[in-house]
Amino acid sequence: MEEFLATTGKAVHDADRAARSAPVARLGRPTAVALAIALPLGPALIAALRAIMPTFSAGTAAETVQAAAAASERHSATVWLGTAAVLVLLPGVLAAARLTRAAAPRLTWWAVALLVPGYTMLAFVVAGDAEVWSANEAGLGTPAAAQLLDHGHPAIAVALAIFVVGHVVGTVLLGLALLKSRKVPAVFAWLLTISQPLHFVAFVVIGVQALDATAWTLTAIGMGAVAWALLREETPAA
Repeated sequence: MEEFLATTGKAVHDADRAARSAPVARLGRPTAVALAIALPLGPALIAALRAIMPTFSAGTAAETVQAAAAASERHSATVWLGTAAVLVLLPGVLAAARLTRAAAPRLTWWAVALLVPGYTMLAFVVAGDAEVWSANEAGLGTPAAAQLLDHGHPAIAVALAIFVVGHVVGTVLLGLALLKSRKVPAVFAWLLTISQPLHFVAFVVIGVQALDATAWTLTAIGMGAVAWALLREETPAA
């Protein structure tokens, strides 16, 4: 029995190694170009959102409603930017993982395992912003709209926690995977690694909106370097 288990374990291990080392078909130029655009576009859209959002410094539901009402057009723009970002952030993550999975499989796996649910839950955050806009447009008034926000479904709080942990920790792990894989110059991998902890500090700890937007811009720059590396690897030389 022990010999059978040892033989089976070795066979599984050998198969896993063979799968990792097996050549992967190139994506083709149209697909590679589309993913290369998505890679920096997602965080760039969030950077723009964070730069213009009127509710950045709001501490309570009432303050959020009032800030959104005072700058309705800017608040509406943040909803559109967030919606567009949701569409491209996940393809960008999966494209980056394609580059790093062979050289850093564990880091890549954990990065994807955190970033995919994290960015998926971003849709709940955007929906919350849309809800505030709708409440103001419907003329509910600050007290009623604030009551609506304060009595959100518990799933919203869960989604927010998954989003925060997923995109902050996941981006750090993706940056470390890039460092280990050496697919991009180290400076860009480090920019990606530090960008989301910087975003967390800027937003949660010290509340500086310009720094928050800068942090997301660093994420976009790091993913831009990944996009360039993807194009080099996935498109045949002329």
